[in-house]
Formats: sequence, structure tokens, C-alpha cells
Amino acid sequence: MRILTRCRLLAGTALLAPTLAFAQQATPDATPGIAITVTAPPIPAAAATPSNEQAQEDARRIPGNVSIVPAEAFLDRPGATTLRQMLDLTPGVFAQPKWGEDSRLSIRGSGLARNFHLRGVRLTLDGMPLNQADGSGDFQELDAQVLQRLEVFRGGNAFALGANTLGGALNAVSQTARSNPGGTVRLEAGSDGFARGLLSYGAVAGQADAFIAYSTLSQEGYRDHSAGRSQRVNGNVGYRWSDNAETRFYVTYNNIWQQIPGAVTRDQALRSPRSAATANLTGDYMRNIESLRLGSRTAVRPMEGVLLEAGISLVRRELDHPIFQYIDQRNDDVGAYARATLDGVIGGMEHRLVVGANAAIGVTDSNRYVNIGGRPGARTASSLDRARTNDLYAESTLRVRPDVAIITGLQAGEAYRSSRDRFLTEAVTAADPFRDDSGSGRWQWVNPRFGAIWDVTEQAQLFANLTWSTEPPTLSDLTPLVAVGGFSRLDAQRAVTAEFGARGRQGDLGYEVTLYRSWIRDEIQLLAGPTAGSSLAQNVDRTIHQGIEAGADWLAARDWLAAGDTLRLRGAYTFSDFRFDGDRSYGDNELPGAPRHLLRAELRYAHPAGGWVAPNLDWVPQAFYADNANTLKTSSYALFGLRGGWDFGNGVTAFAEARNLGDTRYIASTSVATVAAANSALFEPGFGRSVFAGVQFRF
Repeated sequence: MRILTRCRLLAGTALLAPTLAFAQQATPDATPGIAITVTAPPIPAAAATPSNEQAQEDARRIPGNVSIVPAEAFLDRPGATTLRQMLDLTPGVFAQPKWGEDSRLSIRGSGLARNFHLRGVRLTLDGMPLNQADGSGDFQELDAQVLQRLEVFRGGNAFALGANTLGGALNAVSQTARSNPGGTVRLEAGSDGFARGLLSYGAVAGQADAFIAYSTLSQEGYRDHSAGRSQRVNGNVGYRWSDNAETRFYVTYNNIWQQIPGAVTRDQALRSPRSAATANLTGDYMRNIESLRLGSRTAVRPMEGVLLEAGISLVRRELDHPIFQYIDQRNDDVGAYARATLDGVIGGMEHRLVVGANAAIGVTDSNRYVNIGGRPGARTASSLDRARTNDLYAESTLRVRPDVAIITGLQAGEAYRSSRDRFLTEAVTAADPFRDDSGSGRWQWVNPRFGAIWDVTEQAQLFANLTWSTEPPTLSDLTPLVAVGGFSRLDAQRAVTAEFGARGRQGDLGYEVTLYRSWIRDEIQLLAGPTAGSSLAQNVDRTIHQGIEAGADWLAARDWLAAGDTLRLRGAYTFSDFRFDGDRSYGDNELPGAPRHLLRAELRYAHPAGGWVAPNLDWVPQAFYADNANTLKTSSYALFGLRGGWDFGNGVTAFAEARNLGDTRYIASTSVATVAAANSALFEPGFGRSVFAGVQFRF
């Protein structure tokens, strides 16, 4: 594709996320995602990529629900290519596969009306956004095989990342040579022509370290016209100037070719789930991405109690996307951040002040053509689109008692979006001889935050917060509005979210549970457009998102069948109640796109000889709606699977997984509509029975 052949410089935006992780090595009974102790942390050395231990300490300071998913939770899963497999047991996250490596992601009901790509969640890799500067994004550029962990900051708990969205942020943290020294060879194969390979190596030499990984993937796909191919390179180089200063450079390259089978009717999804939409076949629908990210982050601790962090990055992304028209885009993003963390004492009380700024600027050269069997025909549109999103924030944590902390924060931001039409002769009429589909808009916001943490015991916390969020529209929301009134027709989405929860451990039981409620004004939804069958992004006056997020990890038995064996039960339950609030058209109808109840669980038996086996359950007991009018639903389902593996020692492990053992036909996700009919093509069939296996060599 074009990036390498033209020798263009690509790179990625860097907004440093304060990484959070919970050390899994401290005790064999440690619970992933749950803080075990809550005492005040020591002052760590500065690091551009914080360790799991340092990240664990930072997590205890957040007065809300944050889940940490260590890579061990999904690296023993062959065929784990989507967020669905990586976040399987993470409550509050609805991540469903669509086709290939694409997913539908929603956290606390974020982006439910977005039928394509990502909105409402800031998705980052090592703090460098996978989102574009306008907030839209994709998932395919994330490689599960080279990660240390995933960090899920729900809602306002992503406050210090500059995330101003309802869903919060999801940060993926890459392996480094210090976290994963030596070499790895990994081979996987499975159903529907799946094959994947990884070769990585990390080396440490004194104060310097370097890590590089190359992976390749090929699959024919469960559905017709869903084959995919990809090649990826991920690398980073670090240098520790001293115990108090470190710089790290990152490079990520992706070359992804992916067919799109498309959404089908409910009847087709349940009766012939392998079939593709007719238009996708005749138009050879695909989404092909080539991208390169370059980034750098530096952390310096000039004196005790002061930590300074800064970074900058660039991205170029080339997109070839034949769908209803042939979309050809080139996107360049530049990002930067700076943050200072000051620890001290005020009036005899421990105090931490975090101040920072994030900036993202993007330019997209966008062209559309008639799609002739997957090839570009006559040009139909051309524009130069620009986006800018900037914010400043400050957050104070004051420990008013040894066991109570009060958190206050303030975020101020601004966003700019513009589209300059370069195809001025479209729709030529006598009244409008040169229609110009250009437009621009600005949005500004101030978001406060209040929270509290109570360390009930050394192993249990209660927390609460009240947070405001403001989400400006993306360019894809805005550009269709030019012809019917311009960018000014769409306001930013604003919400106030209240959250209360608990996390900790009681004996062999680790737990996290949160209740939240969001009062939303001007939620951005897809509503009926000016012509029959069309839809446009529009503001809904009032909506409510509320729910429960609960996770548990119970060590049910030790020395059960043999000395040293364990039996562990892990589960995640999400209750989601998303609805209109007295809407003129839809009353108090449920918002479409996500299930009310979602339960996932795994029972894992591990033998001291190195073997383990884990049956699992994925249960959606109640169908959910696909349209605002609440006329068409998906289907309820229960899926059963089985995982297992063996550690042979000397760095050799093998693992296998069987999914959907009953070959159940179900609907994994749905696009949403204003009013759906029985034959509306909105549904993505779930994958049928499949088997994957892999082997890994560490040296």
C-alpha cells in the first residue's frame, strides 16, 4: 500500500494515560483488577512506562470503577483478536465482534447510535490515541499479543487522561524489554482458515532497552466475504538517564486488508449466519488500513514529591474503503501532552495535585468515488477536513484522615471541526450553480469533578464521585448536516454522572461493584433525516443511562484433587438501563444497541503439574432493541465454551479453546435505526462453533 511505497512518515498521537495495573506476582491469590491493599504508596522512581506495581498504587487514588486486565487473562487464548476476547470478564464493557478484528464497543452506553467505527471512548495505545483528533476511531490497529495489560477507565474515571466522553477511556500498555526480556515465538491455528504468528525479542543493556515484535495474521472468516490479512510491527526503545528520568520511543506499523460481510436481516442472521449482504458482495466492500505511529514519552522526577511527564506523537493513516461509495482517505494527526504531579502536605494532611494539558490536531484528505465492484469510478466528493481537541485539567486529592481522601477536579476544553468542500460542481442547479458543502463549528466546555475514597480496611475501599462530561461531535456526525443547516445543528453531548461503589478482598473472594446513573442532555443519536430512509446525527433532549457493574474472583478450593491445585471462579455481570427521558417522539423507550443483562463467567481448574482447564459461559438472557421505536429486537442466547492449556516448563506452553460448543445461532451486535421493519438489515450474526490452538516458545 501507499505508506511504505511513498516513504511517507507516519505516526501516532500521544496523550499519556496514567497507567494502572494490579500486580499479579505478589501472591498466587491476587485478584486481577482489584486492589488488595489501600495504604499510602511510596514515591516510585520516574518511568515513561510505569510498572504494574506503580500502576497498582495509582489505581487506589481514583474514586471510581477502574478495571485492570493483565495480559495473562487473554494471552493464553488462541485466536484472541478482538476486544471481545480481551475484555471478556470486564463488567460494564459491551465489546462484541462484528467481522474480522472489528468490534462494537460501548462503555456505559457510549456511542450506541454509532453504527460504524468508534465514538464515545478514548482508545489509546501506551497513551497514544488510536482515535483520530475528532474522537472517531477503529479497533483493528490493536495487537493483543504484544500487550502487558489493558486499563479500563469508565466514564469520569478517565478525567486525568483528558477524556471528556461518557464512556471514558481504554488504554493498552505495550510490552517492553524490561517487562518481557528475551524472545518469543508464538504460532496459532484454528477454524475458518485462521493462522497467526508472532516473533518478538526484548533486550536490556545497562540503562537502555529495546523491544521489537512482528506478527502476521490470515483468516477466511466465519461469514462469506469476511476474509482478512494483516501484518504488524510494534517496537519501543527506552533509556533511563537516572533512577529519576526515563525517555521511551515507540513505533507501530499496521497493514490490514479486511473484507466486510455487512449487516443482514434478523431472519438471515439466525437462519443463515454465514451469508453476507448482497450489496457487500457486488460492491466488494472492504476496509483496508495502513498506518504508522511514532511517539515519545519522558518522565522526570527533579525532586522528591515532583513528577513531570511530557510526550509528543504523530500518525499517518491511509484508508481504502469501498462501501456504498469508494472512500479514499489520508489522515495525519499530531498530539502532545504535559502533566505535573505534586505530592506534599497541607495543614498536616497528605495532598496530591495533578495538572496537565492534552492537545490533538488532525487533517484528513478525503475523497469519494462511485464504487464499481470494489474499484473507484467517477469522483463524487472531495474535502479537506480538520479537527482539533484540546483540554486543560487539574485534580486535587486531599487525605483529610488517614483513611479518607477527598478529590476535586476541573477540566476545561475546546474543540474545532471543519470541512472544506473541494468538489464544488456537485448538485449544480439554476438556483444553486455552485453548491459548497463546507462547514465549521466550535465547542467549549468546563467539567467539574468531585469524589471521595474511604479505606474501610487495609483490603477494602468504598468510593463515590460526581462528574460532568462534554462530548463534541465527530466529523462523520457533522458533514452530512451541511446540506440541511450546517454544523451548528449539532450541539455537544453533555452528561452528569453519579457513581458509588466498592472494591477489595475478603478472604478468598475479590470483588468490585459499582452503581452509576448519568443524566444526559443532547445525546447524539441517529434520527430520521429529511428524506425517506435517511438518518442524520441529531441531539436528543434528555436521556438516562444507569446500571450496575459487578465483578468477582473467588478461589473456591485449594488442594482439591491434588496438593497445590486450585479451583477459581471468575465472573462479570453488567446491568444496563439506557432510555429516553420523556422524549416527544419516543417517550421513555429503551435506547437500542445494548443488552440489559450480560453475564460472563469462567470456572478454572489448575493442576500444579502445569495443566489447566476452564469451561465458560456467555449469557444474554433478554433480547435488546435495534430501533428507537422499540419495534424490533435481537435474540437472547447462552453460549458455552471450553479453554485449556499446559505449561511444559523451559518456556514452552500450549493452549486451546473451543467456542460456542452448541453451535448456537445468535445475534452478536446490531446497528440501530429510528424505526425498524422486520426486513431491516441491521444485524451482525455471531460466530458459530470454532476451535483454536496455539503454542508458545520463550527463550
